[in-house]
Amino acid sequence: MTEKVLKLKELRPEEVPAALRAESYFDFKAHPFTHQALFEQTKSVYDAILGINAYALSWLELETAQRRKAAATVISDRSPVASTVVRGTFEVIIEVGAVFEPARILGNEQGKRHAIIVAAGARVIGCDLDVDKGGIFIGRGTVVEPLATIKGPTVVGDKTEIRSGAYLRGDCILGNGCTIRGEIKNAVMMDKANFPHPSYVGDSACGYMTHFGNQATAANLGIYEGLREADKRRNIIVRVDGKAIDLGKPKMGICMGDFSQVGCNSVADPATFLGPYTIVYSLTRIPKGFYGPREVLKNKPLEHGVIERAPLEPV
Repeated sequence: MTEKVLKLKELRPEEVPAALRAESYFDFKAHPFTHQALFEQTKSVYDAILGINAYALSWLELETAQRRKAAATVISDRSPVASTVVRGTFEVIIEVGAVFEPARILGNEQGKRHAIIVAAGARVIGCDLDVDKGGIFIGRGTVVEPLATIKGPTVVGDKTEIRSGAYLRGDCILGNGCTIRGEIKNAVMMDKANFPHPSYVGDSACGYMTHFGNQATAANLGIYEGLREADKRRNIIVRVDGKAIDLGKPKMGICMGDFSQVGCNSVADPATFLGPYTIVYSLTRIPKGFYGPREVLKNKPLEHGVIERAPLEPV
C-alpha cells in the first residue's frame, strides 16, 4: 500500500505540525528580530524560506523611499570614488558618517534602478556589490571588508561584520551583530548569528546566536537529486508525527533554532531541523529530520560507526 503524502502548501495553518512552525525554533519575545514578520505572516518555517525574495524586495523598496528623502548623498550610475569600477544602472544612498569605497558596483543592464543603502557609521571598502536583481541595505555601524561580494536583494543589519571572502549570493537577510565569512544564499540569519569561517548555508533559517564552526556545511539538495535535470528533481519529503509531508520544492538547507551550534567540519543533510539549544559535535553527519530542543548530537564512529559499500542503482 502506497503511503499517503500530505502537501504542505495544501495544509491549513492549524494543520501544520508544530515541528514545522517558526515558534518551535525562534522566540521573538525574548529576542525580537527586525524581520520577524517574514515568519509571522507564513504558516511554516519553510514557507518563510520560500518567501525571502519577495519579502526582501518589498522591504528594500519601502526603505529606499524613506532613506532617499533623508540621506546626505544620493548617487546614480557613477563612481562614488575614483577607484570604484561601475557598470549598469543603480543608485547609492549614503548617510552621514558612512564610508563607501567599494571596488566594483554592478547595476542592472536593462535600466532597472536598484539602490544600495549605506547607513550611518557603516564602512564598505574594497568589496563587490551586485544590484542587478535587487537592492542592498548595509546597516548602521556594519563593516564590509575588502574582497567580500554581496548580491542583491540582501539586507544586512546593524553592527554586523562581513569578512573578507564572504559571498552573499542574494535573497539574504542578516540581523544585527552577526559575523559572516562563508557563502550564503536565500537564507535568514537572525541577530548575533555567528558564521565566521568558510562554510555554506542556503535555503535556510538560522536563529538568535546560532553558530557554524569552521568548514561546517548545510547541504540543500540531495546528492542523488543532483544527478537529475533540474526540472525532474523530486520534492523533499519529511516525516512529522508519523505523517509524510511534501515540502513542495527539492531544496532546503537547515533550520536552526535559537542558540543551536554545529561543530567544525560537520554536514547537515537537506531538510535538517535543529530545535533551540541543539549542539552538534564536530565531524558529524546530521541526517534529514528533527532534533532537539536541548539535545547533543555526537559523532562516535569508533563505538557505533560503520561504512557500508553498495553499488549505485539507476536514478
